[in-house]
Amino acid sequence: QVQLVESGGGLVQPGGSLRLSCAASRSIFSFNAVDWYRQAPGKEREFVARISSGGGTNHADSVKGRFTISRDTAKNTVYLQMNSLEPEDTGVYYCKATRWDTDYWGQGTQVTVSS
Repeated sequence: QVQLVESGGGLVQPGGSLRLSCAASRSIFSFNAVDWYRQAPGKEREFVARISSGGGTNHADSVKGRFTISRDTAKNTVYLQMNSLEPEDTGVYYCKATRWDTDYWGQGTQVTVSS
């Protein structure tokens, strides 16, 4: 069974930064991709960023230039560096790892952007 544990969320003022971590219970090379998603109150969960097993990345248009996904393969951890945060970035952030045709989700970490 795969376990994903997110951390790094919190309360930050607009314009601030946070770095989220997603620690996996197995090598991240075993996944086809690891994604970050977020869900704002009353809204559907939405895609934020992806890093593939080969290291390629892509980001949602809403976060391009502000958020960066990366990984540390030695630590089996994927990160989401979030800069220039806006109130609209508030929500619960989840990581998802895909292995063949199975998706694994973490429990999420709350990010609140407010003055």
